Amino acid sequence: MKIAITGKGGVGKTSIAAAIALMLAERGHRVLAVDADPDANLAPALGIPYAEHGRIRTIAREKDLIEQRTGAGASGGIFKLNPEVSDVADKFAFRYRNVDLVVLGAVRSGGGGCACPESAFLRSLVQELVLRRDEHLVLDMEAGIEHLGRATARGVDAFIAVAEPGARSIATVRRIAQMAEQIGIMRTYGIINTIRNTRDAEFLQSGLSDFEILGAIPYHEAIRANDRDGRAVIDELPDEIRSCFDALVERLLVKFS
Repeated sequence: MKIAITGKGGVGKTSIAAAIALMLAERGHRVLAVDADPDANLAPALGIPYAEHGRIRTIAREKDLIEQRTGAGASGGIFKLNPEVSDVADKFAFRYRNVDLVVLGAVRSGGGGCACPESAFLRSLVQELVLRRDEHLVLDMEAGIEHLGRATARGVDAFIAVAEPGARSIATVRRIAQMAEQIGIMRTYGIINTIRNTRDAEFLQSGLSDFEILGAIPYHEAIRANDRDGRAVIDELPDEIRSCFDALVERLLVKFS
């Protein structure tokens, strides 16, 4: 299963991505979680202690590696567009609770016209992770739709767009689906998040009536407290909230495994 989690900023996509990765690992699956958001927050959502964050290496900052693999700076600004990256995830992944985390870091500009070694290296790495590795891949994309212009997520099984109760959130899901189709991703599904009442659920289900909704996560103070206190998103949750995440993961496994 290779899925890309996306949505408008602030809808909880990183929390959803972390919950999916952790619950897959709890079930005994091999899981690679990739933080592709320049505002990287997947590590704390996974519950990695802040004291450990300094040990997590960001791929885009590995200048020596990128120059070596791409040949950048050797002569005349010419570099390889398809550098060797097959060993990068194994060397740089940070393992926590049986989830392997890879943090990509910022890409200078999009694939529509960018010609920088970092961009070529990260693009090749994502293609390697999506197309050639056999573990479950949970890709936490940057907020909104900007990443689609780079087409880095081509080859994933589906885009999973997270929506919260709000017209702008629904509009972003629709733009994501339209642009996903332009790069050949024909399946965009929804997850509705931070639902406080029946009216919220009905609003989202109506606004996204032409999308298949894979799960619904209610708002609960315990989720916010986990974020505040540096715990993993799924820790110390009431049974009724935990069961919502469980149901989401089971549905993903049935649909994409």
